[in-house]
Amino acid sequence: MSSWLNKFGFGARTESSIDSSSSEILQGPDHDVPDPGQQFAQFGAGCFWGVELVYQRVAGVTKTEAGYSQGFVHNPRYEDVCSGTSNHSEVVRVQYDPNECSYESLLDVFWARHDPTTLNRQDIIQAKKIFTVVRGRCRHTFCSQLPGPIRGNDVGTQYRSGIYFYTPEQEKEALESQDRQQKILNRKIITEILPAKKFYRAEEDHQQYLAKGGRFGSKQSAGKGCNDPIRCYG
Repeated sequence: MSSWLNKFGFGARTESSIDSSSSEILQGPDHDVPDPGQQFAQFGAGCFWGVELVYQRVAGVTKTEAGYSQGFVHNPRYEDVCSGTSNHSEVVRVQYDPNECSYESLLDVFWARHDPTTLNRQDIIQAKKIFTVVRGRCRHTFCSQLPGPIRGNDVGTQYRSGIYFYTPEQEKEALESQDRQQKILNRKIITEILPAKKFYRAEEDHQQYLAKGGRFGSKQSAGKGCNDPIRCYG
């Protein structure tokens, strides 16, 4: 309950756990290593609960983790990130099998999940109709877009839109993907595309939050290929 209250700015604050030391670690890359034959990708697209669930459903994705990155303090807590004082972004680190799922297809999911033209808030693209895209052996279902997003409740720098790349190849694909997306939008994309930095895994109660039922105990399917609407609640 406390994390839900803190998400909306309520509840008692305890002393901050922020440690501003270890700047070399903070500014360095994510040195964690994926499983053999796997690769990492990292995305910020609003509240990490819903972002994680959408990637859990992607065929070829073998692991997802909600966490914090791109900040300037060491070992942040959820409350620190929500306060806006740590400058972290809520992100999801995706581990995927490149033989089953391309990085380009993960970028498609990223753009379809949120409105990349809104600054520091979670707005969801409105759905007009469902369609399916097949890239190699990876099949994804998306919604076409109506003009204008649905305004989300989550506001703050931690909800900023971001693609955080691990390799020069990922950077190139991300920039090319952004260019393609900009051509079909009538508003300027503000997504940041930056190297992946130190990843701090979020507290356990945030991991697979919606798949486990969230605050109301209503589990949402993380099955591969599931097209059910994602309800992101506390």
